[in-house]
Amino acid sequence: MKHRYLKNVATLRLSAEKCIGCGRCTEVCPHGVFSVNENKAKIKDKDRCMECGACSKNCPTNAIAVDSGVGCAAAVIIGWLKGSEPSCDCSDSEGCC
Repeated sequence: MKHRYLKNVATLRLSAEKCIGCGRCTEVCPHGVFSVNENKAKIKDKDRCMECGACSKNCPTNAIAVDSGVGCAAAVIIGWLKGSEPSCDCSDSEGCC
């Protein structure tokens, strides 16, 4: 089962006008949020986004925006740095971390 986070909270945005369909977002996204169809990227499942920022940092046309460093990605990274369990203030029953 693919990871899913809190429903409808990801800050991920995609500008179809700026997208050139290069597919870089599909290559770098760790959770398969994107697909490319008809030379344009599409968001397959926004609720899989952990807001890591890999897609926006690697998009050559700045078609993707996300507020990285928030949500579950930040919780995982902070957990690694502190040697503690990740906590993004949600429970497993809500489909998060």
